[in-house]
Amino acid sequence: MNAPTPIPDSVDATVELLARQGYLAERPLATTTFLALRMGRPLFLEGEAGVGKTEIAKALSAALGRTLIRLQCYEGLDVASAVYEWNSAAQMIAIRLAEATGDTDRDRLSHDIFAEQYLIKRPLLRALEPDPAGAPVLLIDELDRADEAFEAYLLEILSDFQVTIPEFGTVRAAQPPIVILTSNRTREIHDALKRRCLYHWVDYPSAERELAIVRSRVPGIAAKLSEQVVSFVQVLRDQDLFKVPGVAETIDWATALTQLDARTLTPQVVGDSLGALLKYQDDIARMQGETLQKTIKQAVSERA
Repeated sequence: MNAPTPIPDSVDATVELLARQGYLAERPLATTTFLALRMGRPLFLEGEAGVGKTEIAKALSAALGRTLIRLQCYEGLDVASAVYEWNSAAQMIAIRLAEATGDTDRDRLSHDIFAEQYLIKRPLLRALEPDPAGAPVLLIDELDRADEAFEAYLLEILSDFQVTIPEFGTVRAAQPPIVILTSNRTREIHDALKRRCLYHWVDYPSAERELAIVRSRVPGIAAKLSEQVVSFVQVLRDQDLFKVPGVAETIDWATALTQLDARTLTPQVVGDSLGALLKYQDDIARMQGETLQKTIKQAVSERA
């Protein structure tokens, strides 16, 4: 087995590490990531949907050769889904077998049925287990979708990298995982959790950086088309839309246009493919007719 890739020893090395996975990080983000890795602190990323928060966890996992463990948050997420639960069916079978063999020692039976073999490990508990490849990357994605009660439960894990199971004991990580938390800021995350993390707001990239991202992620795209795509998206972000496109949508749209063999933006090709870029009908309806032509003209003229 190959030795795990070591944690980068500088900000520049972090930029290069992520770039090898196609993630072109701006220096402030690379700096915060570097510090989180070196200090062993969770990294909390906030920003609009589609700006690349989740992708940084994937890039780190691939670059460092670590297992990626992802916990997708949602309303109603509880300990049984996120941390652990007991295999009650297997426990019941063990009890019935004990009764059938005449084993009536209740104290021993009570101890036996709460052994590790009956423990179903969910993402947060699995992230605390040793891994030959090194501590895993734990992605707690879209934390703002979870309830505040679950957010409070995370405090023990993020402070001490441990989970307390009443019937079993305390499980501690021999080597703390690399923790990435993301939020689309649909609600504010409590200060108590933020204090345990290093924080970075991930913004939309500049036109130059977004162009570099598109050319990196969409190989074979025509140079002129990639410039017009990025310029068009940058113009859209100044429009009064319900949801402006993120970097993920820019990449999807650029890929779609490449599949359509487009060489330049025209009202026809843009109108036909807007569903790859805008995800709300009101926004698509707004970008029709004269508005669409003006936007294309502005995008093309800026790159002329």
